[in-house]
Amino acid sequence: MKALAINGSPRKGGNTEMLLRAVLGPLVKEGWETELVQVGGQKIRGCTACERCFEIANGRCATDNDAFNGFMEKMISAHAIIVGSPTYFTDVTAETKALLDRAGFVAFANGGLLRGKIAAAVVAVRRGGGTHVFDTINHMFLMSGAIVPGSTYWNLGFGLERGDVAGDDEGLRNMEDLGRIIAWLGACVAGRLDAFPRATLLEDRKQQ
Repeated sequence: MKALAINGSPRKGGNTEMLLRAVLGPLVKEGWETELVQVGGQKIRGCTACERCFEIANGRCATDNDAFNGFMEKMISAHAIIVGSPTYFTDVTAETKALLDRAGFVAFANGGLLRGKIAAAVVAVRRGGGTHVFDTINHMFLMSGAIVPGSTYWNLGFGLERGDVAGDDEGLRNMEDLGRIIAWLGACVAGRLDAFPRATLLEDRKQQ
């Protein structure tokens, strides 16, 4: 089983990355293959709604001159996806939003590429607005047919300066618990993804 953690923060080694690594820790112990990639600070534009992904239907975005398709390939190959973002004016970073919009659209255009995957949001926040970031990430996963697990609390870690979340004991325990739950879910769905209900909305769209 493979878990992909996507860091939407442009700050490498910062609070968001620390939280993501805390989630991956239990998965490593359970023998999962894990990877952490950095979307924050990368060249990735927003969705243009050209809808060419429906025409080419190859699991890729037609806009192929930025970093998106490389991230999409990794998301498709992963069994679990954890997207993390700091809180920017009560929402995700611009790079995270671009990734979510395009990944959701490409997945939908190709028959539901994210269906049955385990997917979770992780948020670094100084004080307020973190639950909206949490919702922004999870909304794409939920409408894409992914399995979104809960934990002991909202998946938030509190801190401002680099490394501050190391002092948020409750937040880190929540991240570790989330990792254990993802590992448990992975064991439950292993070998059964082919039986996951197929998407029908794409057929409905074609008939309209």
